[in-house]
Amino acid sequence: MVYYAVFFLLRIVLSFFTIRVFASLVNVCHCRCVLKKSGCRTPRIELEEMGPSFDLVLRRTHLASDDLYKLAHRKPKALKAKKKKNISHNVLGTKFGRVHMQKQDLAKLQTRKMKGLRKRRGDVVAEDQDAQAPEVVKVDS
Repeated sequence: MVYYAVFFLLRIVLSFFTIRVFASLVNVCHCRCVLKKSGCRTPRIELEEMGPSFDLVLRRTHLASDDLYKLAHRKPKALKAKKKKNISHNVLGTKFGRVHMQKQDLAKLQTRKMKGLRKRRGDVVAEDQDAQAPEVVKVDS
């Protein structure tokens, strides 16, 4: 099995590949893209080797001690992302947020002002008198 990693830089291609049998060997190839004529509208692309090509060999295969491994993989606290409150994500990755608001009084809510619904001065005075009148509650004992 062959693993490829190809990077296109305008008309230059860097190719890194390894064969599964020789997992410790990585081949690096530096090529140039050449556009040739073909029978259809899109050109045929050929790779022409140029510049250096070399093989990398992995020699060190053992891991460090547990203490040194933990020390090397430790992340500073500044890099850890803080959890944002009241934000959640669903399975598809959509972000949901919860907003906390006080209850609204719908009577005081500003709506479009229309001349036909506007209160007259006499209506406003009558409402103020009703609001100031004390409430009397009859209690049976």
